[in-house]
Amino acid sequence: QYQLVQSGGGLVQPGGPLRLSCAGSGFRLHYYAMGWFRQAPGKEREGVACISSGGRNTNYADSVKGRFRVSRDNAKNTVYLQMNSLKPEDTAVYSCAASSLSQCARSIVPSTFGSWGQGTQVTVSS
Repeated sequence: QYQLVQSGGGLVQPGGPLRLSCAGSGFRLHYYAMGWFRQAPGKEREGVACISSGGRNTNYADSVKGRFRVSRDNAKNTVYLQMNSLKPEDTAVYSCAASSLSQCARSIVPSTFGSWGQGTQVTVSS
């Protein structure tokens, strides 16, 4: 059974860091570009970051550039999202996803992604 299993998330104060992990189970992630998405209540799903299959190329939403960093360890079959300088507006459910492509498109859109993680809540609040 193919799964993406997420860990991390939780409650963090504004300005704090948090790291999310996404591990592949039952399939190898190194073939695929991987993305991170988030969805806040009442808002559309937003593409946050993408990393190519080999890890050389990354792409970020303007709202998180300079604060978030996506990385991957293909030996561990895991992708990470390091989030720094978190703001209350970053509060959302975050999900990882495996693309059908090996490279990231210019826009990080859900339609090019197939397998999805279970989602994890990130709450930024004092």
